Amino acid sequence: MTAEEIKEYLREVHHPAKEDRDIVDLGMVQGIEIGDGSVVVTLGFPKQRDPLRKYIVGATRATLIRHLGNGIKSEVREVEIEAPARKTGTEFTKETLLSVKHIIGIASGKGGVGKSTVAVNLAVALARLGYKVGLADADVYGPSIPVMTGTEGYRPEAENINGKDYIVPLEKYGVKWMSIGYFAEKGQALVWRGPMASNALKQLVLQVNWGPLDYLLIDMPPGTGDIHISLVQEIGIEGAVIVTTPQTVALADVEKGVNMFRLESIAKPVYGLIENMAWFTPEEHPDEKYYIFGRDGGAKMASALGVPLLGRIPLVQSIRENGDDGTPAALSSRPDGVAFVELAGKLVKQIN
Repeated sequence: MTAEEIKEYLREVHHPAKEDRDIVDLGMVQGIEIGDGSVVVTLGFPKQRDPLRKYIVGATRATLIRHLGNGIKSEVREVEIEAPARKTGTEFTKETLLSVKHIIGIASGKGGVGKSTVAVNLAVALARLGYKVGLADADVYGPSIPVMTGTEGYRPEAENINGKDYIVPLEKYGVKWMSIGYFAEKGQALVWRGPMASNALKQLVLQVNWGPLDYLLIDMPPGTGDIHISLVQEIGIEGAVIVTTPQTVALADVEKGVNMFRLESIAKPVYGLIENMAWFTPEEHPDEKYYIFGRDGGAKMASALGVPLLGRIPLVQSIRENGDDGTPAALSSRPDGVAFVELAGKLVKQIN
């Protein structure tokens, strides 16, 4: 085994935000040490924080294990190096979103309420109504958009516009999609600290060439925290939609989510509540309704909080199947597809 052989292995590791070039060509491999049954690779990173740093280190480690096997101990070290002088005007700010008319957050008080399912289908429904739509998967801890849209394995390309490198979003079903999941290997755990997650999120939204859009939906992570504050203050979300189920434990967190947007430091409107899994309808008996998570919980909470109830989405098998297959239910003319299109229409009216 030689250093050159290992270097060839490392060419499999690409930096997605740098025109998808490999870490060897980018000069990131600062050293390769081969010992008795061990290999140590040192990667150099600029002092400026790279939001994809942990991903690159993890991908390097995985590549070494894959080629060297468990019999050889492999280690990846990190050092800071002096970066080339930053070109004037290369910072990405909210000005990159000037061609986007509305930026709407899709939020939830807790996980497991189907927020991402609603976000994907709402984006497709808006596109069916004739609007130009994009969706950014801001759930950096558990991105699910690639699976729900059948775009797993997609690796975004970069293009240079006026001296700035932009990420090109994927277009499918009439919607432009972007997700942190496109930059991670399948099954790779994404472990982010608060500031790192916020920086990755800003790059994921601000460094994307969205082009003219009527609506840019942001699929936010559940709960409240640093990422939500970054979305509002640094990306400029103008308002939000809250997704919940009728279940009491889910509704208990809805009030926290609504109140977060009503904080004086945020002060953004909540356009309404969406009650997901409102009832269960068997496919064989479309007229029957079973309120397995409780009845009218979302409607009562919306009334108590003084926000509109935008829609109620039933729990039907086809929505789950379409999500797993990567073909959103909103594409269909079935009742579930119609429900999402009606929901999109109500949201547009509420925003206007």
